[in-house]
Amino acid sequence: MDPLTRLYPLPESSCCSFENYNLTTEWLLNQTNHRPKVAVICGSGLGLLADVATDKKIFRYQDIPNFPVSTVAGHEGCLVFGMIEDTPCVFMQGHFHLYEGYSLCQVTFPVRIFKLMGVETVLVTNASGGICPDFKVGDIMIMKDHINLPGFAGQHPLCGPNDERFGIRFPCMSDAYSKDLRRLTLDIVSELGCSNYVREGVYCMVSGPNFETIAEARMLRILGCDSVGMSTVPEVTVAKHCGLRVLGLSLITNKVSLDYSREEKVNHEEVLEISKMRTEVLQKLATMIITRCQQQSINTH
Repeated sequence: MDPLTRLYPLPESSCCSFENYNLTTEWLLNQTNHRPKVAVICGSGLGLLADVATDKKIFRYQDIPNFPVSTVAGHEGCLVFGMIEDTPCVFMQGHFHLYEGYSLCQVTFPVRIFKLMGVETVLVTNASGGICPDFKVGDIMIMKDHINLPGFAGQHPLCGPNDERFGIRFPCMSDAYSKDLRRLTLDIVSELGCSNYVREGVYCMVSGPNFETIAEARMLRILGCDSVGMSTVPEVTVAKHCGLRVLGLSLITNKVSLDYSREEKVNHEEVLEISKMRTEVLQKLATMIITRCQQQSINTH
């Protein structure tokens, strides 16, 4: 063997061939009668969003062919099929991250499965750090746009050969987050009386796993980022590529330090604690969004 090959092995063939997507999709369709129209991807500590579903069928990630496995605390690692009122849904209790060692093909693998299963709308949720000075811990940010920092460095889920069966080579991302769904969410927020802690903003993805330095946080603020996290953007990008409608909700679980004199340090346990605090309102919000966005989808067809 060439000594360079031994030091730098060639990448293995992609785990994400169309045949693999099909195999996983067919396995799931054979295991459940649910045919979801809405997929919910639950971020750190937010897996409880699936608790409100009825007629549930639950699969552990490790039991699903080709599925990655969650390795992070606060990500239960289950795929939950169920009903929200009359809407069939699928919930990912935990998603996958670059910092776990997964490729972006693996991180986004479930999104294309959802597309093949007939999903039309994806609701992504995450926990993020607030950069905008006006944001408070416990605020819910409706994502109106994002900045994909790993994508700038070539870590992008659409790199490589494009499969036209999913989408076009150069998808437009200027409307990644559905304006209709964002308007709908703001209407529901007003009804629920929680407008005082719901914001709209720009989410930035970094690869992690460390939290940001103060210099990095200051740079992100200058770039126009309102919050920062380590997930979500790859799934949104692939969902948009697949022609799915996307809504993003980000729970602000900590304030990102922009000041060298500040003593507090962020930690993952704090993130999970804040996620628990907002579970009830997020469940109500998600339930109403799912019900009404499906009605909206039916009315536009």
